[in-house]
Amino acid sequence: MRIDMKRVLRERLPGLWRPVGMAIDRRERLRVVCGAGLGLGLAAWLSHLLAPWGAPWPWLVAPIGASTVLIFAVPASPLAQPWAVVVGNTVSAAFGVACVRALPHQPELAAALAVAGAIALMLLTRSLHPPGGAAALLMVLVGASDWRVVLAPVALNSVLLVAAGVIYNTATGRRYPHVATPAAAPPSTLETFAEADLDAVLARYNQVLDVPRDDLGELVRAAQEQAHRRRMQTLRCRDLMTPDPHAVEFGTSLQEAWALMRRHRIKALPVVDRYRHLVGIVTQADFLRHAGLDDRPGGLDGIEGRLKRLLQPTPGPRSDKPEVVGQIMTRKVRVVSAERPLADLVPLFSAGGHHHLPIIGPGNRLMGMLTQADLVAALASPGARVITIRD
Repeated sequence: MRIDMKRVLRERLPGLWRPVGMAIDRRERLRVVCGAGLGLGLAAWLSHLLAPWGAPWPWLVAPIGASTVLIFAVPASPLAQPWAVVVGNTVSAAFGVACVRALPHQPELAAALAVAGAIALMLLTRSLHPPGGAAALLMVLVGASDWRVVLAPVALNSVLLVAAGVIYNTATGRRYPHVATPAAAPPSTLETFAEADLDAVLARYNQVLDVPRDDLGELVRAAQEQAHRRRMQTLRCRDLMTPDPHAVEFGTSLQEAWALMRRHRIKALPVVDRYRHLVGIVTQADFLRHAGLDDRPGGLDGIEGRLKRLLQPTPGPRSDKPEVVGQIMTRKVRVVSAERPLADLVPLFSAGGHHHLPIIGPGNRLMGMLTQADLVAALASPGARVITIRD
């Protein structure tokens, strides 16, 4: 596959000097700094106290400083968990000692093999911990060939630092160790992704993430909810409505109006005058009510017969039943403006009992139609483009 190096450099070179943003406040920064100082100080003091008397190596190793950053600054990171810290540092230091013993006169080769082998062992033991690479390299640089250095100070430093991290992070409201929570119950139909979707994306990404899987899922959901709230406030009725909907006039026959509703599979028709000014609305419920089907239930034959009698035009100038839309329509219609936020419509549809809302513009002119199904479609797709569903 051909790689456009110019494009790659143009896109990635700014990242070499552009600092990464950190969305934490001053209180969290103070918590991290104080924890690092207290935790490392306690681990150092106890390590010095417990160090083997007369040992020719230091009682504190430098990679523990990097472990401190992970434990107190990013305690939720998989790289900062107790298993990763203790096992990662220990096996890495052990492999570094092995390289020193195997290649005592080739420090360059021993350094390269120590770091590479340490990474392989950490991946094998599921204990990837970046300071582990430094621990392996340190063994080569100081020429440590005594296996005891692996236990003290490396393993001892790691255990004591983890203990300090558990105490401090717990006391300051941070979950450490960060045990992954079990997968939640199957998502509702309103969620846009499931646990299996997240797993599939992570498998395709195929890189080590410094975020635990459960936190990543929560972050995705929280971002979706935030985007959904923002979207519901920014969306206007005009963005979701059906523009220029089918409409009828006062004198449209019932037969014609009913045929129009059946043909387009809609349950309501706005009633307008010749200038598209809204004068009412006619719904399927209006037809059923005037056909006498709301208070006299009957079988399918009875329903069809009564509707047929209602829709059949009466010959002659006189009639004892409604003949045109204007005689059965609802005159008092709840309308909303095209610029009204979509969020305002939730109580109208949920508590107000409305199923269809005509959207009007200047001069009470009909601009569009909004239904419950449209609102449900917007609610059901918080992270996607609105898909309008007609009912």
